[in-house]
Amino acid sequence: MYAGGGEWAGSSGGVACVSVQCRAQCGLVFAMAARCGGMWRLPRCPLLVRTVPAARRTGSERRLSSKPQTPQICIVGSGPAGFYTAQHLLKHHTQAVVDIYEKLPVPFGLVRFGVAPDHPEVKNVINTFTQTARSERCNFIGNVTVGADVTVEELQRAYHAVVLSYGAEDKRELGIPGEQLQGVYSARDFVGWYNGLPDNRHLFPDLSSETAVILGQGNVALDIARMLLSPLELLRKTDVTEPSLEALSQSRVKKVWLIGRRGPLQVAFTIKELREMLNLPGTRPVNDPSDFQGLGDVLKDLPRPRKRLTELLLKSVEPPGEKEAARRAQCQREWGLRFLRSPVAVIPGDDGKRAAGVRLSVTRLEGSGDKAVAVPTGETEDIPCGLILSSIGYRSVPICPDVPFLPKQGIIPNTMGRVHGAPGLYCSGWVKRGPTGVITTTMTDSFDTAQALLEDVKSGALNSSDPRAGASAIRELLLLRGVQSVSFSDWEKIDAVETAQGEKVGKPREKILDTEEMLQVASR
Repeated sequence: MYAGGGEWAGSSGGVACVSVQCRAQCGLVFAMAARCGGMWRLPRCPLLVRTVPAARRTGSERRLSSKPQTPQICIVGSGPAGFYTAQHLLKHHTQAVVDIYEKLPVPFGLVRFGVAPDHPEVKNVINTFTQTARSERCNFIGNVTVGADVTVEELQRAYHAVVLSYGAEDKRELGIPGEQLQGVYSARDFVGWYNGLPDNRHLFPDLSSETAVILGQGNVALDIARMLLSPLELLRKTDVTEPSLEALSQSRVKKVWLIGRRGPLQVAFTIKELREMLNLPGTRPVNDPSDFQGLGDVLKDLPRPRKRLTELLLKSVEPPGEKEAARRAQCQREWGLRFLRSPVAVIPGDDGKRAAGVRLSVTRLEGSGDKAVAVPTGETEDIPCGLILSSIGYRSVPICPDVPFLPKQGIIPNTMGRVHGAPGLYCSGWVKRGPTGVITTTMTDSFDTAQALLEDVKSGALNSSDPRAGASAIRELLLLRGVQSVSFSDWEKIDAVETAQGEKVGKPREKILDTEEMLQVASR
């Protein structure tokens, strides 16, 4: 429990203000914070000293107080990193209690808001996460922004360990002239728009140009290209949002270029995504065979995944057979990869407000393989287009000034997930290693962090013998501050409404786009 000296006092139950004056003061401060919408550093309540009588404790609170050795662990972020960390902790420590905090009212992070709508098989991992969330020793606490509604310091006082798994929620900037012109969007915002991320529901991208340029050659870039070029009858069977589907139905985009500053041997997408693009109905590839000259000579020296990917790239520029040639001739949409090109400016239109093209620096490679570096040659090339999407990566941001952070790398400094200089603080996922890899990469990474935490508990490096109040303390703070938290059962109400709405139109779900509407459904 939180006491006037800035410590958690006592060992039983939760916390509450005991004076009318303190309640009024705290209520005013947090009402102002909510009104301003800023990342306030929340003040401590000096009079949080009342213990909750045993007769009024919930069953879970009675269980925890009777087993003071139980490790109380909280995880910040309910994406793959958060859930995989929780899964490993719960599986390998039979007493641990794990609470997962999420700033949105809905769980699953990038599985819900990042995975392409036409990849439902990837989203099946939600079934595993749901089993974890339904554990008696796991709590999902949504609609809570750590750093605004509750501080990391307050979590540290309530729990034996805090794991930061909040991902990479910001976008990397191009840093070139014209980047702010209309018609230029980040991949993060565009993906969030068609996937129903509340922050991006008002994006309304302009799809009136026949040519789109995607800056980047990773899986996200191919996802976006596929969304822009896919036949509507395919998208209507997915969970793409209805407003996005309506906008895509009016799209005039017929050609998509994917630009990479390096060569074919350095593309970041995987063979699965490339094969999907090559087989996309109604589209044809328009790659230049000269870009792939000499690749056959180095195939034997490539690692197997890169070798298979390069073989497929080479096959895509071979003269097609009669059947494939006939199919391509009927296609009205096309896409292509442009190599050794790096953006240097967005070209404005006549009105000076809208993008009319992108200027590219022609590059050459120094070095080989993944370590090859693109160097400008001094030549430039312009591509006319009205839609430019920057897919050059995501970046993590600091959660609060007190948590160590490396801004250049965009990660929290750590060793095996242990945050440097902060005992009891851990990290997993993108904020631990950077925004790279696929979901299975995150799974392994998160298991490693969870295992490090468990080893610290076993060795005594992390002292879990002193009881901590856990979720009961934080929930009372949230109640005091007027924050409506969302439980996993509340999320299941939202889920039921979304799936019911989707069934009406033959979709897996129709996502609710507004957080206020989510909260209304959750409170029913």
